[in-house]
Amino acid sequence: MTGASSGLGARFVEVLASAGATVFAVARRGDRLAELTKAFPTVRGVTCDVTVDADRRRLMAAALAATGQVDVLVNNAGTSGQVKALDELPDDFARVLDVNLAAPFHLSCLVAESAQGGRHTSIINVGSILGLVAGHPLGGASYAASKAGITGLTRELAAQWARRQVRVNTLAPGWFPSEMTEELFADESARDWVAKGTRLRRAGQLHELDGALLYLASDASTYMTGQVLVVDGGWTAR
Repeated sequence: MTGASSGLGARFVEVLASAGATVFAVARRGDRLAELTKAFPTVRGVTCDVTVDADRRRLMAAALAATGQVDVLVNNAGTSGQVKALDELPDDFARVLDVNLAAPFHLSCLVAESAQGGRHTSIINVGSILGLVAGHPLGGASYAASKAGITGLTRELAAQWARRQVRVNTLAPGWFPSEMTEELFADESARDWVAKGTRLRRAGQLHELDGALLYLASDASTYMTGQVLVVDGGWTAR
């Protein structure tokens, strides 16, 4: 589980650990990970920068040494860029894609390479509705491009790795409270904008992603691959 130190990632760690999984919680902030490991005995914190090749390989080596196989990979680590495209420099655009798209690609490859025959492996890429529809006046070009890229990557890897019994799907949340959306929900007009654009007339609550995560991670979804599971209160149904 990458991006495990806050928001959706921290919640996902709790959900998987509560379901009985041994979870490698991955993030750059070791102090946040320490809190999770204290609360859940099956959680192992790993300080890691997913944009660094050596860190990704070290993470995989640690997971394989401890468990023998990675059954579920959740690519959740993410970052955002400038909201206005003309304010975003090319290097900043590339940085967002490095975190949100290139790192999940390489981690997924490492997991697929280590997959053993006869056991199902599930890769869950955490995308966004902003990879499906425009986010203006919020969002941003680099973020939207990276999340749209996740959708394409999911489909391609699912097709390439089906015979390996490696399933690849995307979980695409709508508007949920997290560290990344903290400023959004602190603004009353922005909260109203989210509510008005969502068919259920409100933002999501963290627990409302639990079922979707467990579905994709478990044997309940063994016949599902290359798909985008959208949990957005009806935002993209407009």
